[in-house]
Formats: sequence, structure tokens, C-alpha cells
Amino acid sequence: MTDDNQINGDRLWQSLMEMARIGALPGGGCGRLALTDDDQIARDLFARWCEEAGCTVTFDRLGNMFARREGRNPDLPPIAIGSHLDTQPHGGRFDGVYGVMAGLEIVRSLNDLGIDTDAPIEIVNWTNEEGARFAPAMLCSGVYAGLFDLEFALSRTDADGTRLEDELTRIGYVGTNPCGAHEMGAFLEAHIEQGPVLERNDEIIGVVTGGQGQRWYDVTVTGRDAHSGSTPMQGRSDALIAAARMITAVQEIALAHGPDGVGTVGELHVSPNSRNTIPGDVRFTIDFRHPDDAVLSVMDTAITETAKAEADARVDLEMIWHNPPVRFDRRCVDAIETATKGLDYPFRRMVSGAGHDACLVARKVPTAMVFVPCRDGLSHNEAEWAEPAHLAAGCNVLFRAALALSQYSTFAPGPDAEDGNNKKKIQPTVQEIQQ
Repeated sequence: MTDDNQINGDRLWQSLMEMARIGALPGGGCGRLALTDDDQIARDLFARWCEEAGCTVTFDRLGNMFARREGRNPDLPPIAIGSHLDTQPHGGRFDGVYGVMAGLEIVRSLNDLGIDTDAPIEIVNWTNEEGARFAPAMLCSGVYAGLFDLEFALSRTDADGTRLEDELTRIGYVGTNPCGAHEMGAFLEAHIEQGPVLERNDEIIGVVTGGQGQRWYDVTVTGRDAHSGSTPMQGRSDALIAAARMITAVQEIALAHGPDGVGTVGELHVSPNSRNTIPGDVRFTIDFRHPDDAVLSVMDTAITETAKAEADARVDLEMIWHNPPVRFDRRCVDAIETATKGLDYPFRRMVSGAGHDACLVARKVPTAMVFVPCRDGLSHNEAEWAEPAHLAAGCNVLFRAALALSQYSTFAPGPDAEDGNNKKKIQPTVQEIQQ
């Protein structure tokens, strides 16, 4: 590959903008939830584009899509590139979609340049990454990696009680191939950073070395409903006051384990939610994240002790998900860094703060990611923005890395790939896990 061999940045941008018309929102973003009519339209368009580029498109039992460009040796496992096409309800035009369109652009550019690869190249669209309609997030890449059961995924329901399996059938994306049987030699994912680090440091490429661990909790605080005017302050059992102390503790625990530790209370439900009634029941969620699992355990102990110490109400703290940190495959990470240096882009090695399909697929397949900056680090928002030149740069890095990796006849996980606990199957509770 010569320095002149690069992807077509204008075509990449045009593909992103055309895809953004599907589920377009008034504020410039996208609301294309998984397995809705808009998701079907997006999938159909993606499949048509792939077939026009000479790819064979298949999909598995959960609708995960694989578009294959054959290599000189079809017996080699493919180098896969992708992400997801579904969005948040008020999402942007780049989150997830960029990774899929980058894979498509790489295939188109290989065709334009007349480049044949040893291993096949595939583009992947993972079903229901966002988890905005069917929880948990990264559900179907999780089944692929063996972290969730197929029946668990098929049984997920949305807010209206509609089953994921029924919606897959309705839009025509129930495949016959078992989820997880599709072989990959490596998986690469390009994504906007969804954070401010690259932009603040005037860097174009994030060479992602892994993803931080997560612990999610459901918390129920039980007090006693009572009249707000006639119940003295002493002797009240105010569930909201107790919950407020817990929420403050989440903030303090995260700050105490900074700068990498983060803690978030994303949902809060107060009952009876009446102006003149002391709250008797509060339910909320906690999301702790850190790249070191030992530190996550310390954070877990701290919030558990806080719950036990609450005197004004009963606090039930249930950890519903533990996703250990993951380190990406050394050979894949090195291929991305080598490509970045060859293109002379300013870069940094970094850990992903957000969850991505790659973070689950890495439990099974050698994996790495490329980040590009997004304005103000903003994502999951209609105002999400990435510069066309940065998107093209990330795609160029992926292009070179994929070509380098396609030369390997065999590809086993490198010495830095995670093992042990990361291969343990996660059996979520029946409660819905929200991203």
C-alpha cells in the first residue's frame, strides 16, 4: 500500500449524511431505535450498498449483519470492521453509524484501488447496541461473545411489552445462522470518542487499548408515606432524604477514586410522588466505572457500607451487572498505532469510558478500536458532531490496520488479551439494565 492509497473521505461523509436522513430529528440528530421501521430501512439501505460493493450479506439469529468481501484465501477467517446502526431516542448522526460506514468505505476503497486481501474483509452491524429500546445495551454482540444467552436476548421487551424476537421477525431480520457461530480473525471498530480528551489535546486519533469495567446497581429505599404538614420532622422515615444521601455518596466515592473513577445516578423514581406526602419509596440506579477491577471492588465496598449505615430508611442495594475491564489484543492495537504513525496523525493511547460492541466481542475475538474527536465530547445528543476530516482520518487508520491484519493466516489472541473472568457468562437478572 502506498501513501496515495487512502479512502474517499467525501464518499464516507455522504454515506453518513444519507443514513442520517433515516429517523432524522428536527434538531439535526437521529432517533432510530433498534428493530423499528426506521432501523429496517437503515438495514435495507446498508445491505443494498454492501451488495453493490460486491459483498455477500448474511445475518444471524439475532439480526447481526455480516457483509463479506472475499479474499484470496476464503478459508481464512475474515478481518471484520463495524459497529451499530441503531441510535438513542435523541441521538446523533455519528455514534455507532460511523463505524459501520467506515467499514463500507474501506470495502469501496479496496474496490477502487484494485486491492485484493489475503483474508476476507467483512462489515458488521450489531443489533441493539444502544439498549435504548431493549435492555441491556450491547445485547446481541454480548450473545455473540457468549456473555448472554440467546433466549434471554429474544425475550427482552420494550416499554410497551413488545418482545425483541417478535420485532426481529416483523422487520424480516431473523436469520438461521446461530449467533456466535460466525468466525472472525479480528474485529476493529471506529467510533467517535464520546468524551473531550482528544479535542482538548488537539489529537486526531485515539488508539484504544481497552474498556473500563462497570458495576450497575438497582437501589430501593423504603421509608413510610406520611402527611407532609402534620408529621413532625423528628420521627419521619423519608425515603427521598435517605436516597439523597446515597446519591451524594455515589459522587463522593467516584471523586475519591479519580481521575478514572466515575459514578452516575441515571434514573430516579419517587413514590407516591405527591407534593404533600413524605416519600415512602424511592428507586434509582447506580453506574460505577473504572479501568481497574480492584478499584471497582473498593468502590463497591464503599457504597455497600453506605447503604448498611443508613438509619432513616431501609436501603436494598442489588448489583445487577458486573462487566470487568477488558484489554484489547496487543497485535490489533499495535496495528492501529503503526497505521496512525505511518499517516503522521497526532494520537494517544487511551481506555474507552463508554461501552461498545468491541468491548464484548473482545472476550471472544482479537479486537481493537479507533477513536476520533467529537465536538465538546458531546454524544447521545442531537448536537453530536465530528469533523469530516477527522472521520476520514480514523477510517484511513482502520484501512491500513485491516490490510496489515489480513496478511495473517492464523490469528490467535495476543498475550495482552483478557481471559479468566472476562470469559465468564453473565446471567442478568430479570430487571432491565439501562445503558
